[in-house]
Amino acid sequence: MSINKELSHREFIQREYGILHSPYEKELEFYSAVAEGNIERVKELYTPLAVEGYGKLSDDPIRNIKYHLTITIALIARYCIEAGMPMETSYTISDIFINRLDKSTTEEQLSDIHRETFLEYAKRMQKVNSGEAYSKHVLMCLDLIYNNIYKGIRVQEIAEELGLTPQYISKLFKQEVGVTISEYIMSRRIQAAENMLKFSEYTPLDIGNYLNFSSHSHFIAAFRKNTGLTPKQYREEYFRASWQNRKRGISE
Repeated sequence: MSINKELSHREFIQREYGILHSPYEKELEFYSAVAEGNIERVKELYTPLAVEGYGKLSDDPIRNIKYHLTITIALIARYCIEAGMPMETSYTISDIFINRLDKSTTEEQLSDIHRETFLEYAKRMQKVNSGEAYSKHVLMCLDLIYNNIYKGIRVQEIAEELGLTPQYISKLFKQEVGVTISEYIMSRRIQAAENMLKFSEYTPLDIGNYLNFSSHSHFIAAFRKNTGLTPKQYREEYFRASWQNRKRGISE
C-alpha cells in the first residue's frame, strides 16, 4: 500500500472510531510546564502514556508504549536543553530512562518510568530557572566536552574556544561543578567506556583506542581507578548480572 493510500485509510479509520492523537497545544503546554520547572502544573497536566489517544506504532501493546515513550523522552530532553539545561545532563538523563524502559516488560513499569521522567526533568529545570544552574561559560565548557568526548579535548583547547584563559575557566569550572575539568573529562570518558562494554561487542582494546587513551595500559589503569575493575572484569560482571536477572525472570 502506498503512503498516500495508507494515510487516507488510517485517517478514515481514526475518524470513524474517534481515534485521535493528543492535541498539539496540550503537549506544548505540558512540555512548557516541565521546562519552567513548574512541578505542580506538571502533575496537573500529566496524562499516563498507556491510554487511548496515542497513535498506533506497533501491534504489540507494550512495544507501542515503548516507542511512544522513547519519542517523548527524546523531545523533552531537547525541550529542556533549549530552556537552559546543560546538553550533556539532559541527554544523559534521557539515556538513563530509555535504557530503563528498554528493559521493562509491563505497562505498569513503563507508566512509572513515564511519570518519573517528567518529574526528574521538572525538578532539575526548577533549579536551572532559579539560577542555581551553571554559568554560561561552564555550560559552554560542558557542551564542548560532550561534543568531543570521543576525540578528546584539552583544557587549553577549551579555553581558546571560549576566548578565556585556562586558569580562569579551570577555576570557574571547579567552583561550579566541584571537580577539575580534567577529572570531569576522564569521568565522562570512563562512563562512555562503561556503556560500550555493556552494550557493544567492541573489545576493551578497541574501546580504549576509540576513546583516544594513549595506550591500552593507560585505559586499564584509568578504568580501574574509576570503577575498581579492569574493563575485562567490568564486562564479565555486567554479563554475569544480566544472565542472573534473565534466569530469575525465566524461573519466576
